[in-house]
Amino acid sequence: MKKILLLFILSFSLATSYAQNFNFGAITLDDVEFDRNKIDSNANAVVLKEFGTASIQLNDSKGITELIFEYHVKIKIYNKEGYKQANIIIPTYKDGTREELISTIRASTFNYENGRFVESVMDKKAIFTENRSKYTVLTKFTLPNIKDGSIIEYSYRLESPNLFNFKKWEFQSDIPKVYSEYLVYVPAMYNYNVSLRGFYKLSDTKSEVAKECMRISGTPIDCSKIWYIMKNIPAFIEEDYMTAASNFKSAIYFELSEQQMLSGGNQKYTKTWKDIDYELTSEKSLGSQMKRKDLFKDVMPAILKNSTDDLSKAKAIYEYIKKQIKWNNYYGKYSEDNIKKALDMHSGNVADVNLSLISALSAANLDAEAVILSTRDNGVVNKLYPVMSDFNYLIAKVNINGTSYLLDATEPLAPFGLLPLRCVNDQGRVINLKKPSYWIDMVAGRKTSTSYIMQGKLGIDGKIKGTIITHSTGYAALTKRKEIKKYNSPDEYVEKLDDRLAKIKILKQEIQNIDSVENALTETYEVEFSPVANATEGDLYFNPFFINPVTKNPFNLNVRTYPVDLGAASDERVTINIALPGKYTINEKPKDLAIGLPNAGGKYVLKTLVEDDVFSFSQILQFNKAIYEAEEYPYLKEFYSKIIQNEKADVSLKQTK
Repeated sequence: MKKILLLFILSFSLATSYAQNFNFGAITLDDVEFDRNKIDSNANAVVLKEFGTASIQLNDSKGITELIFEYHVKIKIYNKEGYKQANIIIPTYKDGTREELISTIRASTFNYENGRFVESVMDKKAIFTENRSKYTVLTKFTLPNIKDGSIIEYSYRLESPNLFNFKKWEFQSDIPKVYSEYLVYVPAMYNYNVSLRGFYKLSDTKSEVAKECMRISGTPIDCSKIWYIMKNIPAFIEEDYMTAASNFKSAIYFELSEQQMLSGGNQKYTKTWKDIDYELTSEKSLGSQMKRKDLFKDVMPAILKNSTDDLSKAKAIYEYIKKQIKWNNYYGKYSEDNIKKALDMHSGNVADVNLSLISALSAANLDAEAVILSTRDNGVVNKLYPVMSDFNYLIAKVNINGTSYLLDATEPLAPFGLLPLRCVNDQGRVINLKKPSYWIDMVAGRKTSTSYIMQGKLGIDGKIKGTIITHSTGYAALTKRKEIKKYNSPDEYVEKLDDRLAKIKILKQEIQNIDSVENALTETYEVEFSPVANATEGDLYFNPFFINPVTKNPFNLNVRTYPVDLGAASDERVTINIALPGKYTINEKPKDLAIGLPNAGGKYVLKTLVEDDVFSFSQILQFNKAIYEAEEYPYLKEFYSKIIQNEKADVSLKQTK
């Protein structure tokens, strides 16, 4: 995949010309008549123009410096599918007394009616806020009077105490953009590392010096005034099997590296990992919690009473922590309070759970470390220099006889060594109390594996009765166990499953190893169904793809500029044997197929036959890699297309005398 990463140092040459923000409500016939074919013939809406500006300013009333961000956009809507662009959600963040604030919201809809523009101004009462979590607030509003051809326009102002990350600017969104411009004012006392992520290049970038852009304690400060411009930007379409969209959208990111003090000193924010190691191992909510072996001194003999070696000790401790602390669904790399409180309350965030696990492993004299990482929905971490805000999660690592096991005790239904897929994302940083930290690949410990075996008999009434046995391991078992646990009982789960299977009636069921997570999850169903489409003059017609058929291609883009990330390799096998009521030969059937992906990336094998009055069907679908690069996307797309096309074919059996 072609991925652009540019690092800028904020020292630019003087530019002679630059653009400016546009006037609110200055809608033209060119806006109304804009031909989407110029940018994307399939677009449901198009950003005609957007402009943003960000600056650091002194708030005299609060006595602090703040980031002031102002945003302004104009969007043309073409059809009902584009109406959702009128539903605006602006996230802001808070942390204790530090809180971002939204103000000065202005929004209008413009419709061209009877040769003139009619403006519908949004009522301020339409604005409301929602507390998404204790850290996130959503400001929401919907523009009024939306029709096909409407042009919507809105603007707002944001005040933020967060200067470290400045304010990123996303050039790409879910609709194409004709023109996107970001203007920033960076005081000379602040140095930022600036990166352009994504597939597309800037159309232009310009800069000049803005004299005395701010004043602190009577001292005038100059600013670098910088424009970032991108034109004719394709929409970023999210598709299945991807990590965070922020990894791949074209966008500008800022990270504070150094601040010059008026007193003459400076504060470095871009630190070395040696600095970070010391801070984390000394941190009372991380390193100090890793040392709390004393909390497990009294209970450790009982935990280890049946353990004969280090691996069995680690597994026993892992099971103990899973039962002792329930995850409260909050991420984090630091303990919320301390692990003693989490143990007492039997509840805590991710770090509480896994720091407790690390301490308990250490109490058993096992070699345990912490791993900080970024989850799949949070993006990848910067490896050029430490940026602690990139990390949002912490797991445990235990080293036994030369083998390392990555553990997350927040999932009670996960076996030892199987990380939740949310953790399988690029690399994590291993934090050791005595040794320097280092990077480790965050890869799936096991593949997704499922096998379906059916033994049945076709009666003269056209119904098939038989038994379907499903064995699930790895991520397939974890997903299925979590689904079963959503219901009050396995019987209720099967009842709902029976309702979803329109053509199959479950007569009897047995599910084994729901809680025995180290074993395969086994489901046994006695079933009855009528797959026969037509039965005349002894001929039988039916579709054999009634067990987990592939009905939809997950890959539909003409071009995908980011990888396909399955999280884990997978293996699915279906075997069907149906005894027939007499002698039959195959008249028509799906083609026996054996297709593969390049570089042994995967395969699909299908075979059907009738032998000794038994119809046999076998199918294998394998993906041997967790990640496929963008260049491999066309092969995956074609791979699925061939499977789907073949699964449309029925089996025609002709009775012989």
